[in-house]
Amino acid sequence: MSGWQAVPGETVPGPGRPAPRTPSGLFPAGPPMRPVWREPYPVTGGGVAGGAATTFAWLLLFGLLGHDVPSYAWWTVIAGGLAWLAALALVRYGDRGVAVGVAIVTAGGWSIAAAVVAVRWAQSGNWPLW
Repeated sequence: MSGWQAVPGETVPGPGRPAPRTPSGLFPAGPPMRPVWREPYPVTGGGVAGGAATTFAWLLLFGLLGHDVPSYAWWTVIAGGLAWLAALALVRYGDRGVAVGVAIVTAGGWSIAAAVVAVRWAQSGNWPLW
């Protein structure tokens, strides 16, 4: 014999079967040795898209209340601030994916408002917000 002592049901390594080796850990052979934490409400693409679409409509409705550049900019800042408060609440108590969509679209809406203000400022040479 080769010194291998098989337990019942295990085959003895022979000339065609090499002895089993301990895995190095680079390619794990089984489940992890310690528990893995998983988020109970993972961020999903649907949640992000839902938050983004809702925030887009929110900012659009508030932006339409403005009748000139200063009022458009201030309505967008107010709507974005309220949206970010909702996103903070969603991060803490709700769906984090929706909060991500809200935050991304709010940042985009604020960027558009800032660009509109900058273009008006460059054209007129007068700061348009006050």
